[in-house]
Amino acid sequence: MANNFLLEIGLEEIPAHVVTPSINQLKKRASDFLSEQRITFENIKTFSTPRRLALFITGLADKQPDIDKSVKGPAKKIAQDADGNWTKAAIGFSKGQGASTDDITFKDVKGTQYVFVEKHIAGKPVDEILAGMKGVITAMTFPTMMKWGTYSFEYVRPIKWLVALLNAKVIPIKILNVTADRITSGHRFLGKDVELANADEYEEKLTEQFVVADAKKRKELISKQIHKIAQDNNWKINLDPDLLEEVNNLVEWPTAFAGNFADKYLTIPDEVLITSMKDHQRFFYVTDQDGKLLPHFVSVRNGNDYDLQNVIQGNEKVLTARLEDAMFFYQEDQKKSIADYVERLKKVSFHDKISTMYEKMQRVQVISRYLGKLVGLSDDELKDLSRAAEIYKFDLITGMVGEFAELQGIMGEKYALLNGESPAVAKAISEHYMPISANGALPKSNVGAVLAVADKLDSILTFFAAGMIPSGSNDPYALRRQASGIVRIAADKKWNFDLIATLKNVIDDEEKQAVAPKLDMKGQINAVSDFMKDRIKQFLDDLGIRYDIADAVTSGSQTNIVFNIASGKMLQDHKDDNDFKAVIESLTRVQRIAKKGSFAKDDLTVNPDLFENESEKVLFEAVKKADDGFTGLGAEEDFQRLAQLKDDINTYFDATMIMAKDDQLKNNRLRQLTLIANMIMFVGDLDKLVVKG
Repeated sequence: MANNFLLEIGLEEIPAHVVTPSINQLKKRASDFLSEQRITFENIKTFSTPRRLALFITGLADKQPDIDKSVKGPAKKIAQDADGNWTKAAIGFSKGQGASTDDITFKDVKGTQYVFVEKHIAGKPVDEILAGMKGVITAMTFPTMMKWGTYSFEYVRPIKWLVALLNAKVIPIKILNVTADRITSGHRFLGKDVELANADEYEEKLTEQFVVADAKKRKELISKQIHKIAQDNNWKINLDPDLLEEVNNLVEWPTAFAGNFADKYLTIPDEVLITSMKDHQRFFYVTDQDGKLLPHFVSVRNGNDYDLQNVIQGNEKVLTARLEDAMFFYQEDQKKSIADYVERLKKVSFHDKISTMYEKMQRVQVISRYLGKLVGLSDDELKDLSRAAEIYKFDLITGMVGEFAELQGIMGEKYALLNGESPAVAKAISEHYMPISANGALPKSNVGAVLAVADKLDSILTFFAAGMIPSGSNDPYALRRQASGIVRIAADKKWNFDLIATLKNVIDDEEKQAVAPKLDMKGQINAVSDFMKDRIKQFLDDLGIRYDIADAVTSGSQTNIVFNIASGKMLQDHKDDNDFKAVIESLTRVQRIAKKGSFAKDDLTVNPDLFENESEKVLFEAVKKADDGFTGLGAEEDFQRLAQLKDDINTYFDATMIMAKDDQLKNNRLRQLTLIANMIMFVGDLDKLVVKG
């Protein structure tokens, strides 16, 4: 018969952001466990609230399938002596399999006779297997773990109860002092404990005790309630999916309600109001049909509508206190000039091993000036960039950002406009933090994009020079995210610049202008370049570019982000061409043989007077033609020029002994191959490609 199994872990309240990942993890671990134990099932339904993680597994088989297994033992020559008697090895093997030597047979394996025993393993009943779910529960991992009582066991929060029901039967599971039974807990205030007769009635019984255990249904209920409030009041309410997910994981019996705040707070920038409501109070903000912010909010109570007016008033009081603080800071911040704030940055540390924040801004001015000219910003853009780089961190010490750290950059833009800065300068101050997440929005303006790249380059370079380099999962200063941001911005703007040359030049400029920190930044240039290449690989992987292609293009001689990406896309497009394998084999043969040259790498003059056959002359002329303007072309044209050398290269190898006994001839030929290899490496280290026929 098919069986249904309920597993519920009752806990003290779990942090909202941990609930969904935890139930997903539990489901996967349970599924993997059942598969490993050879127990089939139809479906796993999940339930989760702040106080419980539960699985309802349907269609479980009665038992594991029986297994007939042929077990291989020692070779026959080891299992029997010269007289055909069983050795200790054979006797020990058979006993270990629960058999005797009478059960031994011989089978031929690749020409050698081996001992075998045929075993029949009876499948265990499902209830016996399910007791092993204890290991599934205890193996769970969480972002933060805690101990309780005198126990050394760690979990996300203390386990308060366990339910483990196979149909109507309790499965024996015990963790610390908690033994599984059939009693689950209802809503903390509205419900009570309830005894389950069988696994199937779990959801229904909890609903009677004011718990909507199905997270999807609970979210739909919240959405429906909020939409009803919006409809009744002719409001628009932005159901931010992240906020909705968080709120959903804070409640078991949701009741949405609307509250109000005074009109006077609407003089504060919308971003401050929204941050106060959304990030600090987990409220949904309200606008009119045109998107104008209104003095109302919507929240969700973990309970019913009893005495709801008191709840509304309490929430309004808390929000008002926060908005009073915000208004105070907003008014006080405007009493100081940007110059005042910039001056105070001289005493604000960027990092105690590197510099002050003011000194960081001085370095970023140098980097942004260099980059702005390099990527072709207009004179007006360069002027705006220069001003933005002088002041772009000033809002860090305003009262508003001190209270609402999420608004750094945003308040910089607001205050810059209030102080008469140009819109372009103000926007760049806001945009320089972008992207703020792996797939976050990128700066739209050129000025903001250059400032963002400059700021991130400075952070990466100085942290590397100070010895604070990310390792493994340890990246406390988010340098990987910043490097990814540089890659994404460069790709988005199609800005071609050589990273290593840029780093060398800006360090020289910083030293000339006496703004460089007392760190060995030049010694970290190659390490920073390699670090950036890893982010380019990740970018290409996100585009679906094959791993070996990403490895090849980032292992070449180019440290131009946009060119590396273009090369990756180009090779991905050509990988299925009919002649791709032949072209790559020809070019990589050149690469491998060219490495044997022992001459000075800057001496690549090929002497035609030393040619001994026609193929050398043909290849020489073909390479000279292909090399003309090669580094100024795109990846596609470069590859096409290299591909056109294939036949000449093959003919050359057929007719020419590269490693001639005469060193003059040998080195002349190796110089010729090195010229080609350098062109190849400009596109990428094609020897890393995995080519198939």
